[in-house]
Amino acid sequence: MQLRADSLGGHLAKGLGRLYTVYGDEPLLVQEALDALRAAGRAAGFTERNVFTVERGFDWSSLLGASQSMSLFGDRQLVELRIPTGKPGKEGAEALQKLAATGSDDVLTLVMLPRLDAATQKTNWFSALIEAGVAIKIDKVERAQLPGWIGQRLAAQGQKLAPGEPGRRALEFIAERVEGNLLAAYQEIQKLALLHPTGVLDLESVQDAVLNVARYDVFKLNEAVLAGDVGRTARMLDGLKGEGEAAVLVLWALTEEVRTLLRIKRGVAAGKALPNLLRENRVWGPRERLIGPALSRVSEAALERGLELAAKLDRQVKGLSGVGVTRRGAAVAMDLPPADPWAGLFELAMTAMMPAGRIAQKA
Repeated sequence: MQLRADSLGGHLAKGLGRLYTVYGDEPLLVQEALDALRAAGRAAGFTERNVFTVERGFDWSSLLGASQSMSLFGDRQLVELRIPTGKPGKEGAEALQKLAATGSDDVLTLVMLPRLDAATQKTNWFSALIEAGVAIKIDKVERAQLPGWIGQRLAAQGQKLAPGEPGRRALEFIAERVEGNLLAAYQEIQKLALLHPTGVLDLESVQDAVLNVARYDVFKLNEAVLAGDVGRTARMLDGLKGEGEAAVLVLWALTEEVRTLLRIKRGVAAGKALPNLLRENRVWGPRERLIGPALSRVSEAALERGLELAAKLDRQVKGLSGVGVTRRGAAVAMDLPPADPWAGLFELAMTAMMPAGRIAQKA
């Protein structure tokens, strides 16, 4: 049985199962799900706890023994199995299938896994865990979902933001400062509960209380670019620079996005179906939803100009001069990119966000 994380409370209110598999890579939400399961287990009398972490040379027989043995004191047992890699191996796969098939009413088993790819979710051992118990998938809170998530957390502690535009601005303010750092977001929300009473929060109170604790992922930068969100793109570039991210990695990510847009745009112009082009270029997830509007917004000329800039930036971030060499060995001067490579990266991002009608003005 598959269960959404936000449905766990309702599920536990109806009764506690005997086998739960929690998988995902959002530490805060994983921990909250596990805490809820442990609390329900304690309330049901599962008071003896055994924790196993799968490492190299792990003895799977010890896990099976613990899951099948009675406590010396007659207590019901909580058995936690942590598989940090998500890869139990052949012996582990067989042990997990046996574990799923031999459940006991006196043992509550929690299996903890990281985010799993599609192939792993189709394995026999994972299917056995789902069929015998409950699987809880913990999804990341994406940037577009973050204001709503913050609003729900505030409501849970008896606070809310002003209705209309002031409230929306306050939610966006918080989201901008906690993006990519959900645990810190949780702490900032708790801080608001400590600093202010229940009721309505105004924008000024939020701005005074919430720190900038955002953490940016270079691969999320492309989503901001595709969305045409100039402000978020600028914040992410500043954040990545401040966190010490390598400019060459950011350049690679942006250049690949420009290349992908150009290939798809040319493919559409040649009469190919967009869904086929998206599959060919390995575009999925949030990027799949954003690529259509981006293609209609940006021109082929702007993307070509972006690749020219990317070539110059590549030389710059690698410490090469602004002089190129022809095949015959003659030196040729090259137009230099901005002196600060991060300014050049922002300019490159803008080429993938620029409306088609603006290219003539920039040329």
